[in-house]
Amino acid sequence: MDLTLDLPCRCPRCGEGIFKMKSNWKTTKMLGLMMLANFLIYIAVEVSRSYGQGQDINKRRRLTTKKFWKKPESSPAFWNREQERLDDIYFLPLANGSEAPRDFRGIPRWLNHMSSCKPDSRVTTEIEDFKSLPQRFQDFLLYMGCRSYPLIMDAPKVCSEPPYLLLAVKSIAPHFDRRQAIRESWGRAGIFDGERIATVFLLGTTAATDHFPDFSDMVKHEAALYGDVLQWDYRDTFFNLTLKEVLFLEWFGSHCASAKYVFKCDDDVFVNTQHMLAYLGNFSVSKTKEIFIGDVITNAGPHRTRHLKYYIPESLFRGIYPPYAGGGGYLYSGSLGLRLRMISRLVTLYPIDDVFTGMCLKRLGLVPEKHMGFKTFDIEEKHRENPCAYKSLILVHPRSPQDMIKIWSWINDPKAKCCIKTTLDTKGAMPSSKCK
Repeated sequence: MDLTLDLPCRCPRCGEGIFKMKSNWKTTKMLGLMMLANFLIYIAVEVSRSYGQGQDINKRRRLTTKKFWKKPESSPAFWNREQERLDDIYFLPLANGSEAPRDFRGIPRWLNHMSSCKPDSRVTTEIEDFKSLPQRFQDFLLYMGCRSYPLIMDAPKVCSEPPYLLLAVKSIAPHFDRRQAIRESWGRAGIFDGERIATVFLLGTTAATDHFPDFSDMVKHEAALYGDVLQWDYRDTFFNLTLKEVLFLEWFGSHCASAKYVFKCDDDVFVNTQHMLAYLGNFSVSKTKEIFIGDVITNAGPHRTRHLKYYIPESLFRGIYPPYAGGGGYLYSGSLGLRLRMISRLVTLYPIDDVFTGMCLKRLGLVPEKHMGFKTFDIEEKHRENPCAYKSLILVHPRSPQDMIKIWSWINDPKAKCCIKTTLDTKGAMPSSKCK
């Protein structure tokens, strides 16, 4: 196509300059067809785009008829609702359980140590069957938010020197014979196999409403004599064992945080302290920073049979329990104890203390490990009078004060020869045997 532009010429009428274009007819016709085709394509594209936008608008209109944010349905169980509330407000800033709460919007009232504890009447209306629940549940629920109680009996010298192993024994005031048997056997404080052992007994107060005699003066005398009793001013009941747990963790964090390991147990168990130290000696402290071992229970849930000791009503809790170690006894590192102290503040109190500890471990992303040396449901009857049966174990439950002293003498008899396997891992795997 040949297009040329001449210099402008003058229009004879107006005298303005114009351009002259030289072209043939075929060229002009081709340009017109091309312009028409482009115009038709433009119209088609615009119609298509408008149609698609109309569909998107209709879709958006249909979406906006629903709620943009749907709040999760609240659990019908009271404990679950309380825990959901805590998780929403406090849990994320402390997910690693390593730092103290700061700048929280409304610190939980149990972290306010200056406030006195009063019953929470709110629960009477938030739990539909509250009035029909057994009295022990009503008492627990009314005071479920209380965690700060005065320490009326302290043991300031127990951790004056950092212990390698702290034995923390849950007891109640009238169990003098059990505490004394422990002091004279497996819980004897001092240097044992080259390591420092410290022992404390954890007590609340026994109330006249629970038909207990007044033991206060006797406990005072015992505490003055041995210096190993911790007693808080709260009602010592089965459901308050969880309260005893969190009070101990607070004491541990402020008075004995340098302990390398903590062994927490009941006062009706036998513990082979020597074998436990030998087990820990297989590892460096750095490799056991998150150790938590015991007789672990998995895939368990609340009992719904009303007359059972561990009965939990559906109005209180729904769900499956996390893995937890039976409360007869378990062993964990001191560093983990400090993390448990912090995270326990953000877990709602639960009536069963070992389940509560399992809940705290779950919040830390940890699972307790099963060790075959923990026999919280006893050993076979045919082995109970065999001294050698206890040499490879760490804990046996239950045992009387007389049994504790008898078994302790058995396993420390230099004449006794028993071939036992030495545990080298947390699950009790035993690659070799040796005789003692």
